[in-house]
Amino acid sequence: MYLRVVRSPSVSITARQAVGVLPLPTSPKPLQLGHISRLDIKAATASALAASAAVNSRVAAEPASTSKMPGDFTVADVQSAYIHLPFCKRKCFYCDFPVEAVGRDPTAPKVEARMRAYVDTVIREMEATRRLGTGTLRTVFFGGGTPSLLPPSLLELLLNALNAQFGLAPDAEVSLEADPGTFNVQRLRQYRQLGVTRLSVGVQAFQQELLEACGRGHDLPDVLAAVEAVHAAGMPSWSLDLISGLPGLTAEAWRYSLQRAVEAAPDHVSVYDLQVEEGTPFERWQRAGQLRLPPDDAAVEMYGEASELLRAAGYEHYEVSNYARPGHRCAHNQVYWRGLPYYAFGLGAASYLAGRRFSRPTRMREYTAWVDTLKLNGGDTLPGGYLPEESQEELLLDTIMLRLRTADGLDLAQLRNRFGSEALTTALRALAPHERRGTVLALDGQGRPCSLAEAAMDAAKEATTAPLPPLDALPPAAGLGKAQVDFQQRSRGPRVRLSDPRGFLLSNDIISDVFAEFDITKHTNGKRTT
Repeated sequence: MYLRVVRSPSVSITARQAVGVLPLPTSPKPLQLGHISRLDIKAATASALAASAAVNSRVAAEPASTSKMPGDFTVADVQSAYIHLPFCKRKCFYCDFPVEAVGRDPTAPKVEARMRAYVDTVIREMEATRRLGTGTLRTVFFGGGTPSLLPPSLLELLLNALNAQFGLAPDAEVSLEADPGTFNVQRLRQYRQLGVTRLSVGVQAFQQELLEACGRGHDLPDVLAAVEAVHAAGMPSWSLDLISGLPGLTAEAWRYSLQRAVEAAPDHVSVYDLQVEEGTPFERWQRAGQLRLPPDDAAVEMYGEASELLRAAGYEHYEVSNYARPGHRCAHNQVYWRGLPYYAFGLGAASYLAGRRFSRPTRMREYTAWVDTLKLNGGDTLPGGYLPEESQEELLLDTIMLRLRTADGLDLAQLRNRFGSEALTTALRALAPHERRGTVLALDGQGRPCSLAEAAMDAAKEATTAPLPPLDALPPAAGLGKAQVDFQQRSRGPRVRLSDPRGFLLSNDIISDVFAEFDITKHTNGKRTT
């Protein structure tokens, strides 16, 4: 079954904080495992990442903990931060993210006052959040919402606050999501001067009727003007987002959008398939029989066509929904996919710190009150610090799911080193039938095709002769941002990966089979599911 991916940046913000995006992907939703024997995996890209174990907004709305981190906990440097900027001109029909519609004129005094008040609150949260480790921030992602509605002067305040509290590396990758119709060349140049190195442009479609059908706040002329502005501003790196599965989307229209996307010459392309979320207008219309989406088999064909066309145009397919030219992977996305820790700030944003995933409230009043409480605690607190750390079982499942959704795949020596030989054997036993079907591939330490059995033997030798660092402590590669070098730390050990595109298309079934083989009981928000 093909996985339908929600577009969002931080996890209910799901696809954008994680696809970078993230990401994917703000308020992440817990991954409902249901029966382990046949999982309906609802997470996908980064932002799906945080979603896999995030705490819901009800828990997030509880008073901030005053407990400090355990003294025996070794904290790795946290080098990434996500900031949620919730303002949009209007709310799209498929959107269930925590956003605030400000109308057609974001420069109105009343609107700018709301933005300034929100920025002040986010800065207070930054100031009240304990710095973990001694490293500086190497990736920053502004998601939303529509961050490009924010005046450059307010973005500067946020960047200054980040630098003051956590340190900002001079070559950091700083990504900002932007919608057509909300920026021009002058604004982009101002963003560049402030340190923004990467833009993620939410085009979604190259047909006027489709933009209207999904309630986007921009039209086709805005799209064309946005592409021109990005090139004129000389952004170091930029991404273009497309959504398949929109109501009324035909195979011909999808092919046309893909071709126009390639002609726009972005450095990165994110391709999402629409997932209708409960409570959105799309969901209500679908329930009432007023909305028809392309069938799943059509979505599969569109996904496969996108993969083939983009790879032929020189883009590398490096995560389930992400394609990049060499040197232009989204570094911030890699943080989610590698299970590395990251700060998060703002309405509904989800952080992953000290082995705990925590989501902030998704309503402005509750979020502001939560920040007030956090501030009163003296700034020496860990948001969500009262929550239990992820169990080894959860880390194992998350590791397998996330690694298999990347083109680099699952490093078998690292899996054995971190979770033991039994975990490695169990995973390979579940993957063996898919190897025979050609949807799972094994590679040796030099990247050459081999069998799963050969890869397992190599992994056993590597793990016993040269212990590897923990999976969640891999440092980011050097030279981010200005150097245009991203997380290219390819696995040097034996590994397994899904074939492209067929393996990725069937990733739900493959990962479900692996989970079923482990037969692990999962705890989610205090409720046990198996």
